[in-house]
Amino acid sequence: MKRALLLIALGLAGCGTNNGVRPLEGKALPVAPYGAQAQPTPAELLTPAPQARPQRSNELLKTSEARRQDEFDLPPN
Repeated sequence: MKRALLLIALGLAGCGTNNGVRPLEGKALPVAPYGAQAQPTPAELLTPAPQARPQRSNELLKTSEARRQDEFDLPPN
């Protein structure tokens, strides 16, 4: 049982690799986005935009604020 789980885990670990990503033989890259000057490379297509992976904010809450009344917090009927 442990051996099967180990093999599954190793198999899934290799799924996320993107080394040597190229289009299939006879296939082309997707068309360039509207307004783009050039066709993006595979590396550019695999790089997430900053909006897709935002940086972490470590700003601590400096002052506490009282919560406003929730008008939808009604008792059950």
